[in-house]
Amino acid sequence: MKIAVVGTGYVGLVSGTCFAETGNHVVCIDIDKEKVDQLSRGKITIYEPGLEKIFLRNIKDNRLSFTTNLAEGIKDAKVVFLALPTPPGEDGSADLKFVLGVAKQIGNLLTDYKVIVNKSTVPVGTAEKVRQVILENYKQDFDVVSNPEFLREGVAVDDFMKPDRVVIGTVSERAKKVMNDLYAPYVRQGNPIIFMDEKSAELTKYAANSFLATKISFMNEIAQLCEKLGADVDMIRRGMGSDDRIGKRFLFPGIGYGGSCFPKDVQALIKSSEEVFYDFQILKAVEAVNRKQKLHLIPKIKAYFNNNLKGKHFALWGLAFKPNTDDIREAPALQLIDSLLKEGATISAFDPEAMQNVKKQLGDSIFFVENQYLALENADALIIATEWSEFRTPDFEMMDKKLKHRAIFDGRNVFEVTQMKDMGYHYESVGRL
Repeated sequence: MKIAVVGTGYVGLVSGTCFAETGNHVVCIDIDKEKVDQLSRGKITIYEPGLEKIFLRNIKDNRLSFTTNLAEGIKDAKVVFLALPTPPGEDGSADLKFVLGVAKQIGNLLTDYKVIVNKSTVPVGTAEKVRQVILENYKQDFDVVSNPEFLREGVAVDDFMKPDRVVIGTVSERAKKVMNDLYAPYVRQGNPIIFMDEKSAELTKYAANSFLATKISFMNEIAQLCEKLGADVDMIRRGMGSDDRIGKRFLFPGIGYGGSCFPKDVQALIKSSEEVFYDFQILKAVEAVNRKQKLHLIPKIKAYFNNNLKGKHFALWGLAFKPNTDDIREAPALQLIDSLLKEGATISAFDPEAMQNVKKQLGDSIFFVENQYLALENADALIIATEWSEFRTPDFEMMDKKLKHRAIFDGRNVFEVTQMKDMGYHYESVGRL
């Protein structure tokens, strides 16, 4: 099948590459000429494990190409995916200017039947808005479908190639057949393609992400309670997770969620609820808990240093909002950095993938080092903000030589409490004593 993907951000590039991997011919379209040139030369623009290999293979096999020309990109496509940004406005609502702007252009370019697919996370009613914008300039047959993505950064290729489910919102039988044929290779093991109306599909994405954010904030509140009552959140997590009604995933406490999805989607669902005069109280609490949780380590650090961080130097391991990505959007590490700098501290940071992105944002306000051990040089303490695998079994002898104090503040519960105590560390984590 011939496919066009408008937008080469995270969702667009992963989707376009994975569609090409099953034999489709995919044209990815973006207005950023420099980015398109880079991608056309085979230089990938995001970090995602496993993506570069299939990206290069499909370029080589002429199934994946890139252009800045929208008319050229969609001309022969049977399906046109809109994978465009929907950034939150000041009030938390999703900004649809990019989606509707491209829809308007498409309306001027259509000459035959195509399925226009919203892959972006969009509020309920967006499919109808896209349809109306296209109808302003094109009165013939076409369909608009909602097909939300459920890609987890760090495992997005597996998520796309072997999805738990594919959600497709359309009431058009013609569009259903096209989308069913397109996704059939990805669900050969029997996972469902779930067809529903457009509004339900749009809300499904927000509901799923908001529920996961709720699980995270709930466990972070349990962790707070554990610290006050002397309980162990790891034991509680195991006890809860063994109940198959609850499940084991998203029960790990830490210093809050970040990234491009959870914060934005929770805000957008709150705003959508307000627009129909519904007060979504649970999600407001989820958001408030998460804001507070990102700074959970700061009082612990200040207490250890007698409430005076001026002149103190900290090693920071991890900058990305989660491991296996270079994404720093809403990353808790950024909140920690801001708070520590305001207290007069200095920071040496290391992250395997995200340092360049942070440097673009923070400049020289902190030091960036080439490996995790260089960050420890003359540091008064170590702070862990992202649970990269390489942080889990470090060389503790080397750490002892470099750290000025045996003090670790672990925002991701990377180490075992008993191990740290046996080694003589002042060790503080989340929900464990």
